[in-house]
Amino acid sequence: MNTLLFPVILAGGKGERFWPLSRKDRPKQFLSLDGSSRSLLQATADRLLALGGSWDSLWVITSSQIAEGIRQQLPNLPVENLLIESEGRDTAAAVAWTSLEIKQRYGEDAVIGFFPADHWIADQEAFAHTLNAATQLATSTAAIVTLGIKPTFPSTGYGYIEQGEKIGSFNELPAYHVNRFTEKPDRETAETFLSTGRFSWNSGMFVFRAGVVLKELHTHAPEIIEPLEQHGPDIYPQLPKKSIDYALMEKTTLAYVLPVDFGWDDLGDWNAIERLLKTEETPNVELATHVGLDTQGAIIYASNPEDVVVTIGLEDVVIVRDRNVTLVVKKERTQEIKQILKIIQNDSRFTDLL
Repeated sequence: MNTLLFPVILAGGKGERFWPLSRKDRPKQFLSLDGSSRSLLQATADRLLALGGSWDSLWVITSSQIAEGIRQQLPNLPVENLLIESEGRDTAAAVAWTSLEIKQRYGEDAVIGFFPADHWIADQEAFAHTLNAATQLATSTAAIVTLGIKPTFPSTGYGYIEQGEKIGSFNELPAYHVNRFTEKPDRETAETFLSTGRFSWNSGMFVFRAGVVLKELHTHAPEIIEPLEQHGPDIYPQLPKKSIDYALMEKTTLAYVLPVDFGWDDLGDWNAIERLLKTEETPNVELATHVGLDTQGAIIYASNPEDVVVTIGLEDVVIVRDRNVTLVVKKERTQEIKQILKIIQNDSRFTDLL
């Protein structure tokens, strides 16, 4: 792997849709959701280190609430490579601050890659091949490269990227100028996107040179980059809360996409567990001691192996037992867990459940 790539793990998310397993003191990135012994954060670090880099080149940006947990999970990460946000301000501020820090240490030609901490990737070799291509493109061109996942179904839960003119091939992968980004569409629109063959899912993974992205942030998001340059991270709580997609990617003319296929899932909610672990031989996905009668299509999880979950006649539900909370929800309504958390947050009886 090109040693000029500095991978950055975005690890500040709350993972609310994996509640009650994901909580303030143990967010989603600290969990192992695939039956392995490695957390999502550790698996992401393993994957990036396997590209040929070292702990000295790996960076993590996270919130102050979970910084100590990051240190415990990644004890080999250099202290100076852990950036701690005093207050979460979404991904635009995170990208801006980290890019400034890496530019200051390694110069404006340093190639940076940003990777969410909660992704699952099946094919490590194909992932490494793709990152080589993205690094080549970012090194040779003033480009902000995004990895577009080839869609396998008309998802309404992902953003989409429309590819425009082909600009060449890098490491044998075709690269295209981005025509437009589209937020989560309705099903009919998603089906239309897939029928054209021109759309990819927006993975939220980006590669670019430090100087290129900082210049574009000055053009399209001066309200974020200029305060950081003038005042440093102390200004963080006063920065606007914007995603990198909204603040920059939807506006820049330097966006390029590599449509890739290495087996990917963003593990957004409990249904992702079924996509990872479901087999044709089993009626349910069971990460618990389960005794069931006429139950199928269920996702069942218990953090305590001594807890027994008993079901009768259930279909297409998620059941999660963690500590003092049991969640039962239809699979198609797992996105509404966030609404329940707002109710709990406003009730003093339940604040310790967050």
